[in-house]
Amino acid sequence: MGVAGYGGRILRLDLSSRRVEEIPTSGYAADFCGGRGFAARMYWDWVDPGESALSAGNLLVFAIGPLAGMPVIGGSRWQVCGKSPATKPHHFNYSNLGGRWGAALKFAGYDAIAVQGCSDGPVYVLVTDEGVTIEDASSLWGRGAIETRGRLKAELGEKARVAAIGPAGENGAVMATILADQDSSGSGGLGAAMGSKRLKAIAVITGKGRAEVAQPEKLQALISYFRGLVRLPLKASTYRYSDELVPSFGRVKMRKADPCYGCRGCTRRLYEAEDGTKGKYMCASALFYQPWVVRYHRGWKDDVAFYATKVIDDYGLDSKAVDHTIGWLHACCQAGLLTEEGTGIPLSRAGTLEFVETLSRKIAFREGFGDLLAKGVQAAAAEVGPEAVRLAERVGYLGMPEYELLYDPRLYIPHALFYSMEPRLPMSQFHEYGVLMPKYAAWASGAPGAKASAEVVRAIAKRFWGSEMAADLSTYQGKALAVQRIQDRETAKECLVLCDMLWPIVDLDGTEDHVGDPTLESKLLSAVTGRETDEDGLNRIGERVFNLQRAILVREGHRGRESDVPPGRCFTDPLRFDQVNQECIVPGKDWQPISRRGATLDRESFERMKDEYYQIRGWDVRTGLQTRAALEGLGLRDAADDLEARGLLG
Repeated sequence: MGVAGYGGRILRLDLSSRRVEEIPTSGYAADFCGGRGFAARMYWDWVDPGESALSAGNLLVFAIGPLAGMPVIGGSRWQVCGKSPATKPHHFNYSNLGGRWGAALKFAGYDAIAVQGCSDGPVYVLVTDEGVTIEDASSLWGRGAIETRGRLKAELGEKARVAAIGPAGENGAVMATILADQDSSGSGGLGAAMGSKRLKAIAVITGKGRAEVAQPEKLQALISYFRGLVRLPLKASTYRYSDELVPSFGRVKMRKADPCYGCRGCTRRLYEAEDGTKGKYMCASALFYQPWVVRYHRGWKDDVAFYATKVIDDYGLDSKAVDHTIGWLHACCQAGLLTEEGTGIPLSRAGTLEFVETLSRKIAFREGFGDLLAKGVQAAAAEVGPEAVRLAERVGYLGMPEYELLYDPRLYIPHALFYSMEPRLPMSQFHEYGVLMPKYAAWASGAPGAKASAEVVRAIAKRFWGSEMAADLSTYQGKALAVQRIQDRETAKECLVLCDMLWPIVDLDGTEDHVGDPTLESKLLSAVTGRETDEDGLNRIGERVFNLQRAILVREGHRGRESDVPPGRCFTDPLRFDQVNQECIVPGKDWQPISRRGATLDRESFERMKDEYYQIRGWDVRTGLQTRAALEGLGLRDAADDLEARGLLG
């Protein structure tokens, strides 16, 4: 199988010429680890920045990490990366998927599949232990992602692991997704990039079921240690969601556990409807459409919400983007800007299956008003008019009449920089503050069993974020260092590729100090590969990949300080609520609880935080652009040369 921890080969496909090439993984492993690291390096090398997301020259990389196929630890997730039509301008983007597809790719002997070119007709890629072929997919074109998965399994056998797109991807809808086994979905608009290549699916079949480990006894000891640290439910709560967002493990009866390959398990459940339809039921797949269902039916109906999720999954649409679209349509209808007659969509019946089926079909096949919606809410709003644009900026997710940002920077100050520097919502970065702080709020309110005291949060901040002051959210002090630490660690995690429900282990219920262990990821990597890596070494890989991603984005139009800004209303509109931390309680001066309800970002303080952040990164403070010294120090001299030639170094 090759080097321990790796399949040993990277598959490079050119669909225009039908060329199939294998590249040794060894040239990428030490510096870029796997996952997003592999994707970023290949993308930098092989994609001209002027390429459109929907052009043949765009590169799609399906990549796993060295921990894929290992038991218990949640390391079998995988990434799809490439230029996305969902960003403006088109930028390198990424998505993170689970299920069993990633482990199957590892067992088949591959660490990534890199796809360029455009087929002259619909195709799917078949990966087996015997080799790789490009197969005709004409009979699958126009069919749903779930239907395609089922047809390929019927033809190839149930052991086939399938990642497919629906009609939305085929027709270039900017919110098109990739759907794989166990309803694992990848967003970020990359389903449209896949469709532009006329690539309907990638199927992997392997009879192998083990990944090579360099130090199996050491790995087993670490797994036992991990089992002792982490208790189920994972990253779960003494805090509670608002009534509109009761999660699947709340009012709904617990369903059968349905973990990703080799994982210990989480809140992921398999829902089975009365007619036998089965599918994933957690997070967005459980909450999507539920507030609209409650509003229309005047009560919780998880079956309607479940079928609605299956509808958008089959069409190949992103639930968050569709929900945002529904909120905008509803607001425009109330404002008299849109009508049922003009759109051909039963706007008054939001919350029914009829509504979500009509909306999804129109977007996926770009029928009538759906052609406009397929360009994204912002683009659609621009064509409707100025008031529609204003509503698009304020109307949001999960049925909220007004859009409060997910993990709002007005609540958690460091998130302002996370929002500013990524091509999409960087959920894993948000989760370090966004999961811990509601637990602190529960402790501050005296909730039974809450462990995240002020003392615990201070200790976690010092260990994970660089200083105790990182936890004082009444000040901007210490936040720039915290942002750098989190970005590097979370990028390294996206290279491994470890589950965000499990990692990093920031806080613990069952230990005396309740402080998590940030060294475990590097120890696991060392045991699996046999190449000794400590916490700093792994974070250094994260720093390298984060800087390479930054260089890619700058080469594609991101303009440093000028572009490093959060949504403008963070500076003007007071924070009203948070759906998880309802009272907006955080640690303040002297570690006393304060509420940030009514807070805004202070523009001068934000800019000073950016100055400090650029200094920590070694970037140019005036422009926010990377410097030659910073890039060369990370082994990225070629990136420094390229950016300098384009006038994009600081």
